[in-house]
Amino acid sequence: MQQMYNEKVIDYFMNPRNVGGLPDADGVGEVGNPRCGDVMKIYLDVDEKEVIRDVRFETFGCAAAIATSSMATEMVKGLTIDEALKITNREVANELGGLPPEKLHCSLLAEEALRAAVANYRERRNGNAVSPPCSVSCGACSEYEEEELYVAETSRVAD
Repeated sequence: MQQMYNEKVIDYFMNPRNVGGLPDADGVGEVGNPRCGDVMKIYLDVDEKEVIRDVRFETFGCAAAIATSSMATEMVKGLTIDEALKITNREVANELGGLPPEKLHCSLLAEEALRAAVANYRERRNGNAVSPPCSVSCGACSEYEEEELYVAETSRVAD
């Protein structure tokens, strides 16, 4: 029987990095996929030069959802907001050594959660959030009002 995930994905699922919330986060983004039930929430701590000092996540979902959330947080820590926004879901998946095609949507959720957190940060700081274009019906923006939004269950996030 062929293994669905490579060793790196399994490591990031079993030993996720940057798990948990940030009580005084500068930006928080939450997205969900009603079709698979995955929910991701990303918290940003941003300094005065717009460098991401700290980033945390809470994810309720499959191994790929947790692994992509964890990898995305590692990739953006220390970057500026603008640099972080350039990271794509494909780059997240590639950093993990690849994902099965049916799990690529998890990396897209990680990208969208980051974008939602940045939009929230900008809204809080400037009062004029710039919403990124949505590439999926993730619930991060109001364009998809018919989609059900999910609430993260902190107690069910992988430790």
